[in-house]
Amino acid sequence: MSRFNPDRRRVLQGLGACATLATFSRNAIGAGDNRRKLGKVIVIGAGFGGATAAKYLRKWSGGAIDVTLIERNSRFISCPASNEVLAGNRPYETLVHSYDNLRRNWGVRVVRATVVGVDADSRRVRTDSAGELAYDRLVLAPGFDFIFGAIEGYDATARETILHAWKAGPQTLALRQQLVDLPDGGTYVLSIPKAPYRCPPGPYERASQVAWYFKTHKPRSKVIVLDANDKVISKEKLFLGVWESEYKGLIEYRPGWNVVEVDATTQIVTSELGDKERGEILNLLPPQRAADIARSTGVVNVNDRWAEVNWITLESTAVGNIHVLGDALQAAPLMPKSGHMANQHGKAAASAIVEILSGRDPQPTLLANTCYSLVDDRRAIHVDSVHRYDPEKRLPLVVEGSGGVSLEPSVEEGQYTRAWATAIWKDVLS
Repeated sequence: MSRFNPDRRRVLQGLGACATLATFSRNAIGAGDNRRKLGKVIVIGAGFGGATAAKYLRKWSGGAIDVTLIERNSRFISCPASNEVLAGNRPYETLVHSYDNLRRNWGVRVVRATVVGVDADSRRVRTDSAGELAYDRLVLAPGFDFIFGAIEGYDATARETILHAWKAGPQTLALRQQLVDLPDGGTYVLSIPKAPYRCPPGPYERASQVAWYFKTHKPRSKVIVLDANDKVISKEKLFLGVWESEYKGLIEYRPGWNVVEVDATTQIVTSELGDKERGEILNLLPPQRAADIARSTGVVNVNDRWAEVNWITLESTAVGNIHVLGDALQAAPLMPKSGHMANQHGKAAASAIVEILSGRDPQPTLLANTCYSLVDDRRAIHVDSVHRYDPEKRLPLVVEGSGGVSLEPSVEEGQYTRAWATAIWKDVLS
């Protein structure tokens, strides 16, 4: 466990919300090279990974790479910080951002469309509304999709009232309203799937935020956490310590409780062992896998769920000229599926593609991660790490002694948490 060092945290934040500790910008080419176009790159998905890749491809190539960013949503909505909205500790509007600065500041062509297919042989992307687009390199940052079928009864009708809210947007607001409408004394049930899933500490932060809201506004209500994992898988001692000291009797945590069935009529969930639990609010997080477009493109080659990559370039090991980022990846050891790490993937891929299209050999880069979690309205905890490429194992591994976790929650870290969110949104989108 590392001691929290404010100066160290400020340094990390000063790196553009998490620019890697390596100097990615070494690959930038001069403005004079604008006369020489290096190629066309299409980026599918404008989340933390895709939007970052699009921006830094333009920045580090000096505009010599034409970049088209395809995104089906009109605005960027941040999942990090969305748990605060549920507790009433942040306005929803602060999660929502425009893509205009990517166009204005960096010359990224942003196309609002849905990708319906990728022809890797002819290097063309088919969309529903923007026709076919050609590429020299493709960056695939599609995020994840849920395996709804893993929970019997979690059909389209059940999903109208039993929410996941694990993709920030309308469900964030809907779940917030359910919490507001819950009578004092009601029960909120949160289920967590077996890892890996997006944002390892996120469900535990959500439980803490909802518990804070109940403690403040509905003290007779209760949070029940049904975790398919054997224990809290991120910041375990810190979360358990907060639940014991601040939310005792309010949060009930049950490890090894894997939800396999839900009845939307009775509001009852059932575990694989036959145990049952009822709640006035059910917030189910199903198992996850790489998004459908990753599967149809052919890059999903690990457990029929995730995409394996060459960690020097983030190029798919299954399909050439396609680089895969973010939640869709088969993560390296101890590498979380986080927004921060997706931002790092975007920079690493941009660096490698600039090198490749410039006729040079890409080099491994360091990847840094920080995950903050607010445990009430003011205090937060963190975990961080640095990952260095190991040429023998061909994987990025955690650098010994590079990271750690907070000693305890603090208001100071709460301030850093919100500063981190502002900084990374700026780094990705401005």
